[in-house]
Amino acid sequence: MDITVEKANILKGTIEIPADKSITHRAFMFSTLTKGKCKITNFSKGADCLSTLSIIQQLGCSIDYVNEKELIIDSMAAITAPSKPLNCGNSGTTTRLITGILAGQNFSSSLYGDESLSKRPMKRIISPLELMGASFKHNDYKLPIEIIGNELQGINYVSPIASAQVKSCILLAGLNAEGITSVTEPYKSRNHTELMLKYMNADINVEGNKVSVQKSKLSPEDLEICGDISSAAFFIVAALIVPDSDITLKNVGVNETRSGIIDVLKKMNGNIELLNERTISNEKVADIRVRYSKLKATTIEGEIIPRLIDEIPVIAVAATQAEGTTIIKDASDLRNKEADRITAVKTELLKLGANIEETPDGFIINGKTELIGDCETECYHDHRIAMSTYVAGLICKKPIKINQFQWVNISFPEFINLISKLIS
Repeated sequence: MDITVEKANILKGTIEIPADKSITHRAFMFSTLTKGKCKITNFSKGADCLSTLSIIQQLGCSIDYVNEKELIIDSMAAITAPSKPLNCGNSGTTTRLITGILAGQNFSSSLYGDESLSKRPMKRIISPLELMGASFKHNDYKLPIEIIGNELQGINYVSPIASAQVKSCILLAGLNAEGITSVTEPYKSRNHTELMLKYMNADINVEGNKVSVQKSKLSPEDLEICGDISSAAFFIVAALIVPDSDITLKNVGVNETRSGIIDVLKKMNGNIELLNERTISNEKVADIRVRYSKLKATTIEGEIIPRLIDEIPVIAVAATQAEGTTIIKDASDLRNKEADRITAVKTELLKLGANIEETPDGFIINGKTELIGDCETECYHDHRIAMSTYVAGLICKKPIKINQFQWVNISFPEFINLISKLIS
């Protein structure tokens, strides 16, 4: 599906952001580790999360839809060996987290994914799991992977990178391992796993950047999932750069390990307010009001990077409208996402007229720049590149065409409908 994006006069109104994907993945998977029924309210319907849901069904859990916003996962029996290989689709989160669960089972299983996922690195999870006693068959640490279930032993793992997927994979394996399993990161990555495991009564301890678990059976709990700040990011940036805009985003998760984009955009002089702050299922939630702002350049680096890694493509769009030179460093892991997001962002924003330079671990972006458009852009099978380009298109002098925009459905099938409600 190709779409055309035209310049927007103004964004106004209030919308509710769809459910957080990271939390939805975990709610689905962690429910399999209980003995009982878990009601999940406001779950994500993106293709990635549906891949996770399909897999847990194949592992023996039953799914009962109460209505379009609620379902019940019944895991009264232990998870069972799947009858066929498990399809992770395009989802790195599904692949890496479910591997931690499957590594300590008494059966073998296989994972595969689409062309994009099959290029993504899995050594970062396979190596620590092998230290725990897990066994694998793979082709150069890429999908497809066969997981040969083994008894696991806890380890004290010092991770070379701050990655919630790596940390979560090891902790999930640790729930079924003898002894204590701990993960220490150079910086704290998103902590949805720790919060949900605590909420479901796992034996877990957090000390700074170190998280430890012992063998635990989770208790079945009802989980309500807040809106996804990574999805909200596109609307936040759009409202900041489209003149005279004033929008409110309802029910957005503002977990401190995910809210780096808010901190950065405020530092860039963004007019952003958190309203009605509260806690839902152990996660901090708020409504976010955003108004058009005259942005200033900044440098983004170091320990904040894990708190906004997924939002960097759309932050780059904001930087094109900021006075001065914005520098983004320490983000080399962007090259290991659905696409090489550093090269992809640079290539597509250059087409629109941005002044942007690619570096090995980020960007140098000079602003404020008038974006012209009048071109065709690509999304590289990457939902975040597609939506970031769409946001840029809202301020282009001339329309742009985005090819294969259907990749947005991987994470955010509601995107077009919601942005259309705000455009006047």
